[in-house]
Amino acid sequence: MTDRVRKPEWLKISIAANERYSETKRIVESHCLHTICSSGRCPNMGECWGRGTATFMIGGDICTRCCKFCNTRTGKPLPLDEGEPAHVAQSVALMKLSHAVITSVDRDDLPDLGAAHWARTIAAIREQNPDTTIEVLIPDFQGRKELVQMVIDAQPDIMSHNMETVRRISPVVRSAARYETSLRVLQQIAESGICCKSGIMVGLGETPQEVEELIDDVRNAGCRILTIGQYLQPSHKHYPVAEYVTPAQFAIYKEMGLQKGFDQVESGPLVRSSYHADKSKMLAQKP
Repeated sequence: MTDRVRKPEWLKISIAANERYSETKRIVESHCLHTICSSGRCPNMGECWGRGTATFMIGGDICTRCCKFCNTRTGKPLPLDEGEPAHVAQSVALMKLSHAVITSVDRDDLPDLGAAHWARTIAAIREQNPDTTIEVLIPDFQGRKELVQMVIDAQPDIMSHNMETVRRISPVVRSAARYETSLRVLQQIAESGICCKSGIMVGLGETPQEVEELIDDVRNAGCRILTIGQYLQPSHKHYPVAEYVTPAQFAIYKEMGLQKGFDQVESGPLVRSSYHADKSKMLAQKP
């Protein structure tokens, strides 16, 4: 049995609360709203809610894929909830969000892989919350350009698709997604003119040279925003943590990304895909 790597001190957190966070928490609990922030026990929930940002997951909570790093349930999903787009839009309004992030499970069981549901959700949020910026973190839609285009046509402000890890490790931990397919999705987003974003985890056994290769690949695809965070093993059944990357190395990755031309790089042990997402608002308006 492989020895587990001990968590370092820098991964211990405490949720700092301010008035905005407390009010958001009260609204979420009193209206039984679902956010991935709370269900996923995100370490940055206090900071994001305190800044008027939250993340919602659509398409249900059962994924058709079984990636080795992800704690989302795998199996046969339930039919889509046709009322979900309106409910998410109402939740954004109740929480008075200035920036809403939407993600989803993979729905490879559906003819359009869930693309139309994505478009309806974006439209519903926009109609009810015209001043709220919308960021979407989409699956790869199996690389089908017409489905990616359906989400592009709904005109979110920021469109993200995560590379997750470096080229060598990608086929080991991602059950269906492919490195090159993900790059093509990012390129299609960037070419549409929508602000393009991606995210990766480190600590899976990659080398700094492999991370630099990925940074180059993503930047060459037209991506403008990048998040880099520490992989944390959800359970003993998931892919093991190879190392806990130091804050100093995260700082090196951040500087590297900025030097290579990214407009924004969030890099740190506790960074997740939507960390400081609201900082991207101005970038969404930038050509």
